[in-house]
Amino acid sequence: MNEARQISDTHRKTEMNWNEAEELEVLTFDLHGETFALEAILVQEILDLLPETMVPGAMPFVGSVINFRGKVIPLADIRLAFGMEAAETTIDSRIIVIELDLQGEPTLVGLRTDKVNEVTTLAKTSSEAPPSVGMRWRPDYINCLVKRGGQFIILPNLQAIFSFRKEI
Repeated sequence: MNEARQISDTHRKTEMNWNEAEELEVLTFDLHGETFALEAILVQEILDLLPETMVPGAMPFVGSVINFRGKVIPLADIRLAFGMEAAETTIDSRIIVIELDLQGEPTLVGLRTDKVNEVTTLAKTSSEAPPSVGMRWRPDYINCLVKRGGQFIILPNLQAIFSFRKEI
């Protein structure tokens, strides 16, 4: 019975992204050789790298802040949340500024990426819940995987990733 509840919760989590639509418009980006996607509606702006100010005592995953249009916003490296190694910046590195509803308040967050790819549409019929066995990442950090061509695109669960991180 517990397994059935877990499958149901996973299915519901996957459904949340699509909001009863058959397609989802997303922005794809790369992190550590993996392709991720965010709902395009969350994206406020894509920036070249900006000067960062380290925040003493902050978690490494959100260890710095940037100035975005006169506002100080946290800069998150979700690579670290997924247990990946931090990467050196390259000419392709970008910051994606998104707006999330965190604890009932709209919150701007910058996400460091290795490369921003494209805005595209993903089909709901190509999405699957993450496998419960063999994942190297926390399954609650992934809303779903979408198969496109010969690769999988990962839709992260930003609410789960940022939920207990009160310093944002």
